[in-house]
Amino acid sequence: MNITIVSVGKLKEKYLKQGIEEYSKRLSAYARVRLIEVPDEKAPEHLSEAEEEQVKQREGERILQQLKPDQHVVALAIDGEMWSSEKLAQELDAWATYGKSSVAFVIGGSLGLSDEVMQRADMKLSFSKMTFPHQLMRLILLEQVYRAFKIIRGEPYHK
Repeated sequence: MNITIVSVGKLKEKYLKQGIEEYSKRLSAYARVRLIEVPDEKAPEHLSEAEEEQVKQREGERILQQLKPDQHVVALAIDGEMWSSEKLAQELDAWATYGKSSVAFVIGGSLGLSDEVMQRADMKLSFSKMTFPHQLMRLILLEQVYRAFKIIRGEPYHK
C-alpha cells in the first residue's frame, strides 16, 4: 500500500520530528509512506473572513498539486467521521483489497482546508471534536496508521 501524508507547514519541533521518523520507520514494514510538506501562507494574527479564505485557497492550491488522480483522498477535518482504531484498520484493509491502494491523508494548516480540497476528498475523517495543532496531527495520524496495520495483521501492539 502507498500512503501519502500531505500537510501544510514545515515541521520545526525536534520531538515531533523524532516521533514522525520513528513511526515512518515502523510503517515501512507495511507500506510505502511519503510525507509531503507544502508551504504555509504567512498571515497576520487577526484576519478578516475573506483574508482567511484567501490563505486557505493558496494553501489548498499547493495541496491539490501534490494529489494524484488515482489517490483515495482522506481530509482530516473536525466535522469528519469519527472512527475507532479498529475501524481505520478495517477501512485501510478494504481500500487495499478493492483497488484503492494509494491513499493520501491531507492535514490543513491552522485555518483548515479550502473548499476545493474538501471537494477533492473522497471522505473526511475526524480524530476528535477537540482541536489539535496541525503539526501534532502528523504524528497522531502516523501512529494510528501504524496501529491499523498491526491490527490488520493480528500482531501485538503495546496498550
